[in-house]
Amino acid sequence: MIDVIIPNYNGAALLPVCLGALQRQTRRDFQITVVDDCSTDNSVDLLRANYPEVNLVALDENAGFAKAANRAIAATSNPFVVLLNNDTEAESGWLAALVGALEAHPEYDFAASKLRLYDWREVLHSAGDGYRADGLPFSRGVWEVDHGQYDSVRDVFGPCAGAAAYRRRSLDAITVAGQVFDEDLVMYCEDVDLNIRARLAGLRTLYVPDAIVYHMLSATGGGTLASYYCGRNFILVWTKNMPGLVVRRCLVPFLKQQLVITLAALRHIRGTAARARLRGQLAGLLALPRFLRKRRAIRQQQKVQDGQFLALLSK
Repeated sequence: MIDVIIPNYNGAALLPVCLGALQRQTRRDFQITVVDDCSTDNSVDLLRANYPEVNLVALDENAGFAKAANRAIAATSNPFVVLLNNDTEAESGWLAALVGALEAHPEYDFAASKLRLYDWREVLHSAGDGYRADGLPFSRGVWEVDHGQYDSVRDVFGPCAGAAAYRRRSLDAITVAGQVFDEDLVMYCEDVDLNIRARLAGLRTLYVPDAIVYHMLSATGGGTLASYYCGRNFILVWTKNMPGLVVRRCLVPFLKQQLVITLAALRHIRGTAARARLRGQLAGLLALPRFLRKRRAIRQQQKVQDGQFLALLSK
């Protein structure tokens, strides 16, 4: 059995497309859980009136993606956990391909979908996610027209949590202080953080090109919110997770990359997104002591040698 978890915040206009696509899935052994992050629109009423088959977890305060996802994971129990953004439309064979790949390959722990843009359906958004040693996450194939260049099943660094499958036992193995996703990150890069911790612990992700999902970019978030939290969390995820060898070899490239981000924001200082990015970087620096204290728990879970992990990072 599979738990499909959909975090939702003010997504009443998006949920019918997302849930309608799930109703058309060829594989049927799944339970849908929508975790509503204290929406102020009619999301909860919509779900209760029109989707009685959906398990609703309604939070009484807005907590951000990480905490909402954790609440839903804790409220479910099936062996496979699938996270799906509310601003998506999955092809009918998506779930069968995604979870089927994990069933066929027990040596893998996570599975990554092929994400395309909702409005430009031949354009890729992610063919699995990667991470650079200088602290920049990236999506394979982003903005490329899909000509089949990413149609091979292969090992990737990690999945985008907008459409990803996880073995529950694998998530349990890297849970820290009762949290799968680090709630101190709030939103944005929480899946990057999870992917890094998973790789350090020896867990692996399989990219499944037949598991296709169309994504309405930033329909729920984005804008200044994304700029702030990416500015903040790029700093915190790197300093929290990178093992000693990576810190020693890549601290200078990391600092240079942060300077590049700062200078780019300063050049566009009149823009609200640029100012939000700078505020985020400052918030990241202020939060560093708290995140540095998390390193001990990560090192206790680490099973991959520092050099092996460094080789997984894309320069």
